[in-house]
Amino acid sequence: MEKILVTGANGQLGSELFILSSNYPQNKWIFADRSQITLDDLNLLQTQLEELQPTIILNCAAYTAVDKAETEKELANIVNHLAVDIIAKYSIKNGVKLIHISTDYVFDGSSSVALDEDALTNPINVYGETKRLGELACLQGNPNSIIIRTSWVYSKFGNNFVKTMQRLMLERDLISVVNDQIGSPTYAADLALIMIEIILSDKWTSGIYNFSNEGEISWYEFALTIKDVGGYECEIEGIPSSAYPTPAKRPSFSLLDKSKVKRIYGVDVPNYKESLKKMMAQL
Repeated sequence: MEKILVTGANGQLGSELFILSSNYPQNKWIFADRSQITLDDLNLLQTQLEELQPTIILNCAAYTAVDKAETEKELANIVNHLAVDIIAKYSIKNGVKLIHISTDYVFDGSSSVALDEDALTNPINVYGETKRLGELACLQGNPNSIIIRTSWVYSKFGNNFVKTMQRLMLERDLISVVNDQIGSPTYAADLALIMIEIILSDKWTSGIYNFSNEGEISWYEFALTIKDVGGYECEIEGIPSSAYPTPAKRPSFSLLDKSKVKRIYGVDVPNYKESLKKMMAQL
């Protein structure tokens, strides 16, 4: 029996893992919120890990407030980097399998082709910077770990683009969405399933993997698909990022190449429209 610790239990990914966990009752699942795994208190974190003694850690917790991170750099760095260092070192010392979740924001957006796991990283905001430092700490602290980079995560839980768009489409006649940032969304339930498939497979191949749904779209095109699937009447106009300035810069292109995870783990990567329909049907 595996003892699987999921950090960030109340987040989108943690919540989807919680739902799926009931299909795997042969394992003991520990869904830890901030009180049980405290990433911003490094001494306490060490003690908490030693008390829980997991055999597998799925580190889904992170500081994800991208714009806020520009002014809360120290806190973002503690949670996204220094805490990961402790988790990685704990896991190697105790023979614990570790999957750590990272982001497409480790890239600067200058590519025009889908980014594979070896593409050059060059974050352009504090969030991306701290997540990249976390990746490095994870790989150095525990070379046996697996890192999954993902992008544009949404689910029926928490706050995300899909739920925001649904609300705005009901409230307004016209909304503006940026049309010059290209990538692909990730349904958190799809990512959760991939994580479970990896930890329960006979194969453990360490390193970085990419996972998002299939499709190359802008946020504007994503909004149009949400409108179409939901049957909303609202008009949507595409605008450049320059017309919607934010404290943190976003990469203009961060489409992830998924061929490695397909090749090594034989996973099925659904198209973003199919996954969006599934998620919206649940709301």
